Amino acid sequence: GFLFTRLIKILHIGGPGSGKGTQCSRIASDFGFSHVSAGDLLRNEISAGTDQGEWILEIIREGRIVPSEITVELVRKAIESSTAKRVLIDGFPRCEENRIAFEKITGTEPDLVLFFDCPEDEMVKRLLSRNQGRVDDNIETIKKRLKVFESLNLPVVEYYSSRGKAHKQDSVSRES
Repeated sequence: GFLFTRLIKILHIGGPGSGKGTQCSRIASDFGFSHVSAGDLLRNEISAGTDQGEWILEIIREGRIVPSEITVELVRKAIESSTAKRVLIDGFPRCEENRIAFEKITGTEPDLVLFFDCPEDEMVKRLLSRNQGRVDDNIETIKKRLKVFESLNLPVVEYYSSRGKAHKQDSVSRES
């Protein structure tokens, strides 16, 4: 827990296709943050071809959320292997259970939570057009992921808002 209390921690939450990854990369490079993407960590585990990776793949294919202890452990390892004093955690926590597990394991709360607000039709359009070859970028899984996001992520945003830590950012470009 001591390592985590010394870090400046920002959590970045947004629906699938809201632009989290793109913005996190910019924030990390502009302000010297270590960018830890929960999604990338899970995809790396899948690519490694381990039993755990196979199990994670099945969960993601179904549009469900990977159990907290697995994701928190991957995030913890990534942070511990970084030398940065500031860390930006992208796409986590995805639900209240994730939030509670993260705070319990790290012994600390984030300093700031960025919430990328994006209309559902825009997220669907972006996901269908990004063509990254991901197993979860098809219309059926996208619809499931958006429902999961709305029911599970928004209570996390509301919790951090009530603690004065959430900052809402409109993620739709004004340039049409």
